Amino acid sequence: MATIKEVAQLTLEKLGGKSNVTANATCMTRLHVRVTDQNKVDMEGLKKVEGVLGVVNGETIQIVFGPGKVNKVGDAFADLTGIAIGSESADVNKLASAKKDELNKKYDKPVQRFFKHFANIFVPLLPGIIAAGMINGILNVVKFQTAGAYNNEWWFALIATMGWAMFLYLPILVGQNAAKEFRGSPVLGALAGALSVSVTSMPLLATFGTAKSVILLPLTNAQFVPANGGLLAALFAGIFFAYLERFTRKYVPEILDTFLTPLITVIVGGFITLLLIQPLGTFLGQAIYGGMDFLYNKMGVIGGYVLSAGFLPLVSVGLHRVLTPIHTLLNNPTGPTKGINYLLPILMMAGGGQVGAGFALYLRTKSKALKNILRASIPVGILGVGEPLMYAVSIPLGKPFITACLGAGVGGVVAQLFHVGAISQGVSGLFGLLIIVPGFQVYYVIGMLAAYAAGFALTYFFAFDEAKIEDLFGE
Repeated sequence: MATIKEVAQLTLEKLGGKSNVTANATCMTRLHVRVTDQNKVDMEGLKKVEGVLGVVNGETIQIVFGPGKVNKVGDAFADLTGIAIGSESADVNKLASAKKDELNKKYDKPVQRFFKHFANIFVPLLPGIIAAGMINGILNVVKFQTAGAYNNEWWFALIATMGWAMFLYLPILVGQNAAKEFRGSPVLGALAGALSVSVTSMPLLATFGTAKSVILLPLTNAQFVPANGGLLAALFAGIFFAYLERFTRKYVPEILDTFLTPLITVIVGGFITLLLIQPLGTFLGQAIYGGMDFLYNKMGVIGGYVLSAGFLPLVSVGLHRVLTPIHTLLNNPTGPTKGINYLLPILMMAGGGQVGAGFALYLRTKSKALKNILRASIPVGILGVGEPLMYAVSIPLGKPFITACLGAGVGGVVAQLFHVGAISQGVSGLFGLLIIVPGFQVYYVIGMLAAYAAGFALTYFFAFDEAKIEDLFGE
């Protein structure tokens, strides 16, 4: 069995070596790598590296290792490349310039590229969001069960503070990452996000005189509300600050650039954020919640089915991370759902349909090669890592991928019917029980078993093709 360092070394070799890697980052299950020359990458060899569960090729190469292991491999990989996790090589522009036009034409996928920016903004924040979400959810249960018996205990207050702080100051982190992603100064993006942080000491919220008069804004003639627009306002403000900074720098003399460019960016950007971006964020936030309410409450079980059945195709091309900002909004304790995410459990059922399809193929096929793959991939699929089943089995076979999606929808119906909610994000499958609202775990299990059963039945009776299996995997 190869060591973590050996796995990282072999992965680097299959990617074309140290000189071909310009950036690396990790998310919950995947190592994301940006390379200079795609032609130097041994994609088939990469899939055969020990511990690799799947590979997604796009603007970046996403190598699936699964939760836990990906962080260890990522650290070792970063040591080998000399590029810190989440960073780019100092001479990345020089390395990439020769292939830039060629790669843009070959991998010009506007939708993927657009959503990838948003994933890059939120994925680095996931560890904190997951921890804070679980803290808030668990403490709420403890407070209810003990009638607030620990509220005055210092250790209880410390834990509560960590969960509170993450969501209170999350707009600053979002603004910072947004500016960085769009090639602006991260600290200026943080200032953009700060306008969405609600603290009583904010000058815009100051009161004056004995009558406690407040500052009124133009146009609306109302008091400023930092929560207006929320994370979406912080996201768009950070992006706008990045573009404004780069635009300003073109016209400011070099000798004045150091202090004049950031000053203009912050002042002009602040006015535009307050008067335009935050109202836009409010409108979009309400539209998102309205859309979710329509699918979840108005369409009911049909909406649950559609959401769950349609999730695996998003995962297969790496677009599922576009939902990360939505999950974050839903898990915010000050949001309309009070920190309970009713969307995530529905989407988590997608893995259940996949596992059911895997069991059906295992029972019907005579191919020893496929059985060996399924014996390795079904257990991790049950635990919540569905990439091995998806990339190694169901997608290559075609029809089983469709029946897995259709079967997953049945689990989504159950999750919607019993209003199963999650207090955080980051895990699924059997491990999903850790983040389900206490008292609803049994309904989550029922939903997952329903997805297993439906995926199994649909695949067993309608998607089995032994001839295609033998052609792809051998006897």
